[in-house]
Amino acid sequence: MSERVVIVGYGMAGSRLAAELHARDGDRKVTVLGAEPHRAYNRIMLSTLLAGKIAEPDVELAEVAGQGVDVRTGVAVTAIDRANRVVRTDDGDGHRYDHLVLATGSRALVPPLPGLDPLPERVVPFRTLDDCRRILAAAQGARSALVLGGGLLGLEAARGLAARGLAVTVVHATGWLMERQLDPAAGAVLAGTLEGLGVRTVLAVPATGVAADGSGVRLDLADGRSLTADLLVLSCGVRPDTTLAAAAGLAVERGVVVDDRMRTSDRRISAIGDCVQHDGTLTGLVAPAWAQARVLAQVLTGDDPLARYRPRPVVTRLKAAGIDLAAMGDAVDGPAPDGPPVEELTFADPARGTYARLRIRDERLTGAILLGDNPAVGTVVQLFDRGAPVPADRRSLLLGRAFGTVPAAPAASPALMPDAATVCQCNDVSKGALVACWRSGARTVEALSGATRAGTGCGGCRDALAGIVDWLAGAEPAEATR
Repeated sequence: MSERVVIVGYGMAGSRLAAELHARDGDRKVTVLGAEPHRAYNRIMLSTLLAGKIAEPDVELAEVAGQGVDVRTGVAVTAIDRANRVVRTDDGDGHRYDHLVLATGSRALVPPLPGLDPLPERVVPFRTLDDCRRILAAAQGARSALVLGGGLLGLEAARGLAARGLAVTVVHATGWLMERQLDPAAGAVLAGTLEGLGVRTVLAVPATGVAADGSGVRLDLADGRSLTADLLVLSCGVRPDTTLAAAAGLAVERGVVVDDRMRTSDRRISAIGDCVQHDGTLTGLVAPAWAQARVLAQVLTGDDPLARYRPRPVVTRLKAAGIDLAAMGDAVDGPAPDGPPVEELTFADPARGTYARLRIRDERLTGAILLGDNPAVGTVVQLFDRGAPVPADRRSLLLGRAFGTVPAAPAASPALMPDAATVCQCNDVSKGALVACWRSGARTVEALSGATRAGTGCGGCRDALAGIVDWLAGAEPAEATR
């Protein structure tokens, strides 16, 4: 009898696991139960959809139904019967499993403000495709919008609405934007950049209440001011969806607790993605979720029973037209209390929207913020990701220029990138893997992406993919195939 694997959740993590299992040999029946009525989609690209740069079909992920994979959308799981190894759904069905995987993701936080329970029609969280549709519907004919929350998603939503011609104001309770990734100086430069793109910011003041009717929305602030607009978008963070796991008696803290093999406290139940807490840490990003899916597929299929999930350094990129921002590591933290001293380098040019900060310890980058046009950003990301020694002349990284014999961006040209350099952070695809696919006949960006999945996550590496294709197409045969 074939093994029955049930996956709860058809988002980016659940659909990737189904694809990983489908691609491997073995006798198993995979059932995927998704509460949303849509096929799986790329949540990271919703801000690009909001900006009108792509259409809905462009956010859809590859379908995995068929040939041993049964995908059921619009079906919510209501309970897990661990004793009988059955999951119950809201349509009255029961699905037996030999192994159950929770990929339930996270839910948008709605702040406990007066006027938000229930949510008024003109107030929409920004998390799902349905949320995006509601925002776009409300933006039709609107002239202004408020965004509550100045984190990554809030700024992407704000920039997307501004690109549609709306006057946008971001309200953030903290004194600077993206305080988890940026320091105050970088936050100030980012606010100036946004101002030039039609996004105003109101900082260091909490919201106290919301009032909405058919004519618009009013957001009341703690300093006595009130802001009005046609639409209010909520981007106040997310919370892992642990409802099913907690009700089933699994170990849950901030997220569903898992080990290095993605196992929960019940060895027949695993969990991956945004709902997971691994080694005390939540992720909320696509690269860790996809890495977890790959490890779990290796374990479940026996391809590599000893496979272990090992978190990689995280690089945060802001996906908003007209803004180049990369933040990584401990760039916001103060000096290390012990061990080798931390070397701090900063450069700011607010008039040009440029800011750079590097933290170096023991000749390795431990954190960095790069905002604005900096040709060295690719090199900095590679050095951080690989833990490689930094150049002796730090200015080449800080300013993106060459000083003496140190090149400005030694990995900027594909010809100079080592084969081990990671091009796609989301899918962990190296330059060497892309070159190998080129040799096998994948001669376009689309072909390389299809063969390796590079560029199918946040999309931030698409320009690098195009550069590698151009380089390979124009390189001498010996150079391109060495």
